Amino acid sequence: MSAIYLDYNASGLVRPEVRDVMAGALADNGNPSAVHAAGRRARARIETARAQVAELVGADPTAVVFSSGGTESNAQGILSAIAAGCERLIVGATEHPCVAEAANVSGRPVEILPVDANGVVDLDWLAEALQRPGRAVVAIHHANNESGVIQPIAEAAKLVRAAGGWLHVDAIQSAGKIPVDLRALDADTLTLSAHKLGGPQGVGALISKEGVPVIRTLHGSGQERGLRAGTENGPGIAGFGVAAECAARDLPLAAAHKSWRDAAEARVAAVGATIIGGAAERLPNTLFTAVEGWDSPQQLITLDLMGVMVSAGSACSSGKTRPSKAISAMGLDRLATGGVRVSGGWGTVESDWQRFADAWVAAYEKHRARHPDRVKEVA
Repeated sequence: MSAIYLDYNASGLVRPEVRDVMAGALADNGNPSAVHAAGRRARARIETARAQVAELVGADPTAVVFSSGGTESNAQGILSAIAAGCERLIVGATEHPCVAEAANVSGRPVEILPVDANGVVDLDWLAEALQRPGRAVVAIHHANNESGVIQPIAEAAKLVRAAGGWLHVDAIQSAGKIPVDLRALDADTLTLSAHKLGGPQGVGALISKEGVPVIRTLHGSGQERGLRAGTENGPGIAGFGVAAECAARDLPLAAAHKSWRDAAEARVAAVGATIIGGAAERLPNTLFTAVEGWDSPQQLITLDLMGVMVSAGSACSSGKTRPSKAISAMGLDRLATGGVRVSGGWGTVESDWQRFADAWVAAYEKHRARHPDRVKEVA
């Protein structure tokens, strides 16, 4: 039986439509800044992609700045807020490492916005923190990359607006899985990454609200309206645009994952797994489960040998045997080294979720039989 891929939150499989448009762009890869015919064709592909990406999140195409990926765009968003006069940062406790590290090296004071036992940010704490002196940039991701927990962004935005702050939203995990609208969220800046949508790796975007000033962090020539120097990755950007268009088209299909996920979730919970963020609203494609006494790397290797590819949470931490940041922030330290994240995508079918549940339950029962002293039942 062929292996199944259930690690779309780390990187989605590239869509066939994306491969096709990128192959065409690679075969006709003029410099988009050139005035000759090949350059104009390359420029046209980039501007088409800009409109496609903007459409996915309800933004104006002129607000889209392409980059090398989500990490660069998150840094650009945070640095733009500081350049606009923000004196301090408030960062969600479960943010992606690229956001947390960009804040830590910014040279400004950083406060951590706590989350509750389900990973949802504490809005009462945020309201109080925003009353302290100094204009703040608040960084909250729309959905957690590990647990899939969706944050109350619009509610947080009201608090940030009342305090005169800046709201930066990492929507890299949520886009293409649930509706994302820049205006409805009321974010000042928002980030996307192509490879989470079934596009290529190494391409991302920073998108800003009308009137919000964005600074450049890479200096040189005047690409991207002077906001990101360097020759654009034309084929990658073209692929990003098609991936965004396909993701918008397939939003109803993405919602179908919830019933498949819920059925698998019920099976693993029945034999002792804890569902991380299970009582909160989550992305329909994401299941994050944890047990004591069976570390994540052991689970991943076992499942991989059974033909099921999943991860231990953040792709930037998996394989490094680090405790899950999301689980620890929820106060569940006893489970932090035993998490497994399952995430479906455009190529996933219901039987893939069933195969995961079959494999995990069988493997866990064998593990318990071999190591009864190391495994604890959890509710």
